[in-house]
Amino acid sequence: MRSALKVLIFVLIMGTVSGGLLVGINVLTAPLISKNEELKLKASLLDVLEIPYSKYNIIDVFAGQVRVLKKGEGTFYTASDGSVAFEFKGPGLWGPISGIISFEKDLKTIRNLKIIHQEETPGLGGRIAEHDYLKQFKAKEVFPKLIFLPEGKSGNKNEVDAITGATGSSKALEKLINENVERYISVPRE
Repeated sequence: MRSALKVLIFVLIMGTVSGGLLVGINVLTAPLISKNEELKLKASLLDVLEIPYSKYNIIDVFAGQVRVLKKGEGTFYTASDGSVAFEFKGPGLWGPISGIISFEKDLKTIRNLKIIHQEETPGLGGRIAEHDYLKQFKAKEVFPKLIFLPEGKSGNKNEVDAITGATGSSKALEKLINENVERYISVPRE
């Protein structure tokens, strides 16, 4: 009985000390984590808007060349050349997907697409974040809607290749892009 009481007291003390250390570390690192997330977002926006920068001047370049506009529930980022970008988020096949998409000033032609976070299957659906896959979106049009087709079948201005073997992830990205474009960009349909 006395031995069990000692073990219980030891566990309570160690749990309290460990919990206190974790809370302290969280409090100390939260501002740094927040700053790194801000830098990652700004660098990604500069990438999709095709504005050159270095890791040492991200904040200055962003402040000088990108204008932030709030419209309803959306935040838009505009560059001096008229291109526009916004963040998108939503469900993928296995977890959330978030990214940034930029458009030419016509607001229907994709300039760039970047996936910031995804939880799709590595080597299959996870390819949605690879540069080689994303470069096919450049100069594609989102109206009437973006369509993913089996690899090698795309040819029209609003068609892109899906990932072979990752149909679910491809369809999830297709739905995510189309829904977010519909929600954030009001362009008359032709």
